[in-house]
Amino acid sequence: MNGLKRISIFLLTNFLVVLIISVIMSFVGIPMDDLWGLLILCAMFGMMGSFISLWLSKTIAKWSYKIRVIDGKTAVGREQELYNTIRQMATHLRIMTPQVGIYNAREVNAFATGASKDSALIAFSSQLLNQLDDEEVYAVAAHEMSHIINGDMVTMTLLTGVANTFVMFFARVLAFAIDSSMRDGNRRGGLGFMGQWIMIILLENVLMLLAYIPISAFSRWREYSADAGAARITNPGQMISALQKIEQYYFPEQKKDSFALAKINNHHKASLYATHPAIADRIKRLQQMTV
Repeated sequence: MNGLKRISIFLLTNFLVVLIISVIMSFVGIPMDDLWGLLILCAMFGMMGSFISLWLSKTIAKWSYKIRVIDGKTAVGREQELYNTIRQMATHLRIMTPQVGIYNAREVNAFATGASKDSALIAFSSQLLNQLDDEEVYAVAAHEMSHIINGDMVTMTLLTGVANTFVMFFARVLAFAIDSSMRDGNRRGGLGFMGQWIMIILLENVLMLLAYIPISAFSRWREYSADAGAARITNPGQMISALQKIEQYYFPEQKKDSFALAKINNHHKASLYATHPAIADRIKRLQQMTV
């Protein structure tokens, strides 16, 4: 996805939310100035949290996975070939060479993270390098390079920030409306201070579940897009073979994984909240490219 498409998605999302706000304003008895002030405050916290996470993502990934960063001087054998391939891809795509790292894990997986195209990290699990041949590893590298070129990390951050903003905003507006509806003509009754905060927390959880439906849909779409990008950089056959091996050697991680959404394979059941399409569906899309 280029910058124009990313901005278009962001603007369209905001337009739809502002439209919803306008409807809510006509029913909720909160002064207009107070509503816009609340929205600005929620945006500050919602967007700020997402961008801080993006800015720290490389550091967190290196620490969480004990990633060993390799380069032209430290890489040896097959790692040297992998680093050189990624450097050549970056030169061809006119971006800075991402940092390349290896982490020890039983899973066959890889992911890209970082705040921008020119400050990215691509990490490969040790098992991925053990189980996939050179062409398959290069296809995985091309998949992750496609995520970087498409600006997927930034786009996901923008969408998450928008979701955080309006979940916080709508939860407070709706809690105010519920509280107001429970008061009598003398403004007595209602939820009370603690009751209103409990209601806000409950509403935030419900609204976040709803917000993650379109975010998950976008995440699935970006995996298809990165697969297609990898197929164009290498070829569809290489990417298909890589996905087949990744599926064959799938190993379920027992602990919670904060970078699961970024990885090339996230083996959760198909649902509205699935961040990755099924491997079989991804392979079908790639097979259409060979026709």
